[in-house]
Amino acid sequence: MTTPSQPLVMLHLGLGSFHRAHQAVYQHLLHSQGDHSWVLAGGHIRPDMPETIAALQASGGAYTLETISPAGEHVYTRITSIQRVIPHDAQLAGLTACGAEPSTRIISFTVTEAGYYLDAHNRLDLGFADLVADVAALKAGQAGSTIYGALTQILRARMQQGSGDVTLLNCDNLRHNGDRSRSGLLQFIDLIGDAPLKAWVEAHTSSPNAMVDRITPRPTPAVRERVKAATGVDDAAALMGESFIQWVIEDRFIAGRPAWEKVGVEMVQSVDAYEEAKIRLLNATHSCIAWAGTLVGMLYIHEGTHDAEIRQMAFDYVTDDVIPVLDTPEHPCPIHLPTYRDVVLDRFGNPAIQDTNQRVAMDGFSKIPGFIAPTFRERLARGETIDSVAMLPALFLAYLQRWHAGLIPYTYQDQAMDPAVAHAICEAADPVAAFCADATLWGPLARDERLVSAIRRASERVAAFVARRA
Repeated sequence: MTTPSQPLVMLHLGLGSFHRAHQAVYQHLLHSQGDHSWVLAGGHIRPDMPETIAALQASGGAYTLETISPAGEHVYTRITSIQRVIPHDAQLAGLTACGAEPSTRIISFTVTEAGYYLDAHNRLDLGFADLVADVAALKAGQAGSTIYGALTQILRARMQQGSGDVTLLNCDNLRHNGDRSRSGLLQFIDLIGDAPLKAWVEAHTSSPNAMVDRITPRPTPAVRERVKAATGVDDAAALMGESFIQWVIEDRFIAGRPAWEKVGVEMVQSVDAYEEAKIRLLNATHSCIAWAGTLVGMLYIHEGTHDAEIRQMAFDYVTDDVIPVLDTPEHPCPIHLPTYRDVVLDRFGNPAIQDTNQRVAMDGFSKIPGFIAPTFRERLARGETIDSVAMLPALFLAYLQRWHAGLIPYTYQDQAMDPAVAHAICEAADPVAAFCADATLWGPLARDERLVSAIRRASERVAAFVARRA
């Protein structure tokens, strides 16, 4: 059993760049203050990033983080909060053993929106082969490869060993991420028919909602070179991110937590306002700039942000259509949204980040319903115009048509997209109508004539924008 001399453990599923530039940094700051009561452990549920994992194992979990401000200030920090790097194995034995230890009190994870396999009604979408495979695997007592399969295996072992309560903590962009991932997990456990485990999870876990924010591009060889030049350390696990960082968490931890409030984490009763501001003012705007920039031959987010036309599209989307629905007399927003908008655009314009359109443009079939469609619904419910927000899906449709023609200069990744459906939209006699009829993208708004008309007008503006830049 855990003794006071033993640190408690937060196990993170996935040691990718975002976790190491965000949650691990906050934990490192606590350690720097002398609070070593919690440590991090982590590993992947799939055999990803083998070189980075090997480098982290060789260094005992330490790595160098480079942060760069919009003013160009570079700071280099050796992060040492990850105390245990768990190698991947096909049966997830290492992760399961760590997650089942009584000293492990938080299991956290970073997953893309599509990685939760939830449809517009918050139901598991069994159209995904890997999710169906995980249901069969867990029924047979084998390991899975989705977040639900991994969590189910770990929690089943924890229940069997009597290891006690544990918090499940999302560190990603899914709206209402704790509530929705918990629903998905319980649905998954229902599908495998493990009623005792479901009852245990309901009684012995909590799932706070959280909002995370720090732009963290994929590391390039140049990052490693800069780190070596600045610190003398040749670090194969080095990474970089912007200087801005934010973490807002509902304070609902069933088995304790680190004192994150001492290092800048906002512990709140509800993350709703912060979440909506981030998803709609930052995430959706980010995608707008990536799609528009790609259409006119740009490679990087900062290029599009500094382009007057593209910046105006993003500015108008936020100012005209988003701020009026997020800050109302009935529900005033605790965040000053015009200031937040301007800070976001300044962050996107940081040329040192070198964030690629390729990274930000991905997963449009998740981002349209998750980041953008809610603004359509709310504006239309109030009888208001949707011309500015319509530019975002119109940009994505033009982008999709380029992809269909094989003209995107990089590989487009989209976990939620059925390529056959996407190609059919582009091949339709009326691509705008076909696009607006897609229920995956639009849910109950699909085929709404107001939506079709607005996106048709916006598509004409996008075509004129691209033609001017040809």
